[in-house]
Amino acid sequence: MNNSVLSTLDDGILLVTINRPEKLNALNTDVIDGLSEILGQAAANDDVKTILITGAGEKSFVAGADISQFPHMNGSDGRKLALHGQQAVFDRIEHFTKPVIAAVNGFALGGGCELAMACHLRLASDNAKFGQPEVNLGLIPGYGGTQRLVHLVGKGKAMELCMTGALIGAQEALQLGLVNHVTTQDELIPKAKNLLKEIQQKAPIAIRSVISLVNQAVYEPANGLNAEIEKFGALFDTADAKEGTRAFLEKRKPVFTGR
Repeated sequence: MNNSVLSTLDDGILLVTINRPEKLNALNTDVIDGLSEILGQAAANDDVKTILITGAGEKSFVAGADISQFPHMNGSDGRKLALHGQQAVFDRIEHFTKPVIAAVNGFALGGGCELAMACHLRLASDNAKFGQPEVNLGLIPGYGGTQRLVHLVGKGKAMELCMTGALIGAQEALQLGLVNHVTTQDELIPKAKNLLKEIQQKAPIAIRSVISLVNQAVYEPANGLNAEIEKFGALFDTADAKEGTRAFLEKRKPVFTGR
């Protein structure tokens, strides 16, 4: 494990911190590989219930890709960079079976905005700034920005943000649906952890089904309703569903076991 990405596990929450504050936590190969390694470990570790991704320091979540690697790249290099990032990190996060929240402190630009959008939920500090400014470099988003932004804020606003490279603040991001909650910097991590603790009280199999079906609604909507029917029915055969309904009738809190 490299020091560009740090992780600590507490009470089922894996806190993942992108640790390049001197570079505003810009994404480079070490960060992508570090995130990929942590995701692999988290998937295999039953003690990891949920994941919280943030950036070190108070200025930046992730200020984008490390542009210093770009001048010597050609088209083939660019395609490989985007493909590796999508496969190793961004797509894996979006379809991860355990809930992943981004706690966005400060800048979330380019690859940083894309990383936040790949997460299942996003919380932002009141000083957060979001944007896809790649056009200022003669480029476009390469880690899913043109796709996920459309789903979150709509076609027209996504066109505007990607074509102008403009930045938006936390409150506008909240109004657009780009983030779920806005809070202060001091309360950002505690609020994100509280939300994850709330989710951890729910039935894990049901949560996995929600993630899968909501993603299907975005990318494969044609069969979404049928898939929901099938998963809805299948959950009745789980111990968690039996416990949940029994607990409701007995007027007590359910104790879910993930079975």
